[in-house]
Amino acid sequence: MRGYFGTPQYASRLRLALFNFVGSGILADHYPNLITENNMFRRTFITLATVSTMATAAFAGGHGPKDIVDTAVAAGNFTTLVAAVEAAGLVDALKAEGPMTVFAPTDEAFAALPEGTIETLLKPENKDQLVNILTYHVLAGKVMAGDISGKALEVQMLNGSTAKVDATSGATIGSANIVVTDIETSNGVIHVIDAVLIPSE
Repeated sequence: MRGYFGTPQYASRLRLALFNFVGSGILADHYPNLITENNMFRRTFITLATVSTMATAAFAGGHGPKDIVDTAVAAGNFTTLVAAVEAAGLVDALKAEGPMTVFAPTDEAFAALPEGTIETLLKPENKDQLVNILTYHVLAGKVMAGDISGKALEVQMLNGSTAKVDATSGATIGSANIVVTDIETSNGVIHVIDAVLIPSE
């Protein structure tokens, strides 16, 4: 199957990298990535897949694929996400070999947060909270749209919290819509979302 929801080995490797770069033990526990899955197989993601094909070409800029961070920088509409990744000390981890899947909120998604939220999260004293939120957007392994088409499931993100993914009618993760899929990078894949995911834990 093209792409997968990650293995414990990949999850452990990514959590270890994050632990080393961030200096926080919140990702040190070992846990399986895929939690549960139902057996619905209705077709979905067709429109998104078409859009993502064009988006991938635009992001690549005619050259070989960049890593996740460089792809986000080149896109131009993830400036807040990139700034948050830098403030959290996660740049090197997200440029690591992977593979990994990132659900990337746009600048508009961050702008929709309550006033002052971004500024508060970017303060050094709130670094652990920022890391927790950002790693809630990362999944071990390279998960393509076709891997979850027609399915509803719960997955465990790199911060240890679970997120609900529903691709039975459109595509969502948590409260966010997945608006562009399958932007392939050299170390994984990016799916664009229209809201910031906030872990409940």
